Amino acid sequence: MKRFFKPIEKEGSAKKPALSPSKQGVENGDAQAQPEVDIKKEPLKFITWNANSLLLRVKNNWPEFSSFVSNIDPDIIAVQEVRMPAAGSKGAPKIPGELKDDTNSSREEKQILMRALSSPPFGNYRVWWSLADTKYAGTALLVKKCLRPLKVYFSLDRTVSKHEPDGRVILAEFETLRVLNTYAPNNGWKEEENSFQRRRKWDKRLLEFVVQSSDKPLIWCGDLNVSHEDIDVSHPEFFSAAKMNGYVPPNKEDCGQPGFTLSERKRFGAILKEGRLVDAYRYLHKEKDMECGFSWSGNPVGKYRGKRMRIDYFVLSEKLKERVASCEMHGKGIELEGFYGSDHCPVSLQLSEEECKEAN
Repeated sequence: MKRFFKPIEKEGSAKKPALSPSKQGVENGDAQAQPEVDIKKEPLKFITWNANSLLLRVKNNWPEFSSFVSNIDPDIIAVQEVRMPAAGSKGAPKIPGELKDDTNSSREEKQILMRALSSPPFGNYRVWWSLADTKYAGTALLVKKCLRPLKVYFSLDRTVSKHEPDGRVILAEFETLRVLNTYAPNNGWKEEENSFQRRRKWDKRLLEFVVQSSDKPLIWCGDLNVSHEDIDVSHPEFFSAAKMNGYVPPNKEDCGQPGFTLSERKRFGAILKEGRLVDAYRYLHKEKDMECGFSWSGNPVGKYRGKRMRIDYFVLSEKLKERVASCEMHGKGIELEGFYGSDHCPVSLQLSEEECKEAN
């Protein structure tokens, strides 16, 4: 594979990454290095993207993605499927908030990644990581240095030092709202612990979280691995009838493409209803868009060519819906234009500023 990055600098030359859970206060890290930055009260512009390996995107697609980010100029970038292993030597406890760098290869990969995140426009952001033990799953949250979260958590129960298994959650709390970045586990095809059962547990915990977090407006984004309605997939009949090796689950509601089973769609609907949440994209775009209305696209070669799903979202509290200025998917067509090497395209959200209430 041809490389499109600079030669590796000496060890220690790369920007120090991430923040350990014990160092998340606003007095910490890069924010202190920019004392002249005007502090913003709340984020207004967002991007979410399943990178399908952030390291591969850095090596192969970074100039194009950097240009895209510069044009959007988001306050927050939520990344899923980072696929970078957590720090910690073999057999030792892992540190999911830090990148692995105890071997020559992991040190080199960390330096490549951190060099990219130190270059424009990403040098204007602080980054938080939640990583799996291996090159699997994982999330990152990049927040502009002019914004200072009150707290950052890595679990749905908001335990300070706890990370979710496989690094699937980063929750940033600001003065006026919360931002939740999640990478939902795939439903799989079978009634097994790591398939249907795992996803049911995840959805149950998400429902509990949104109901218990109603004290402050929520912006929930990421790869939610579900297409809520028929309008959210390119070929509903194809996805409804999909099977893996001819296997048919005993429960009819579990049949079909992971992410489009009736059981998943019902649970997602319940989360929206009980949490009083709004799907920002569908709030603005009522009609099916076969060109730009999907965030995931199947392999351009084979039976999934042209088969697309909308599984990446911005979901927000009803009290924020009138402030939604735009919510767009930035990929189009079956050739994955605007996907930047991933099988997912970025999705953006922009809120209008909150109107000041005049005092009586």
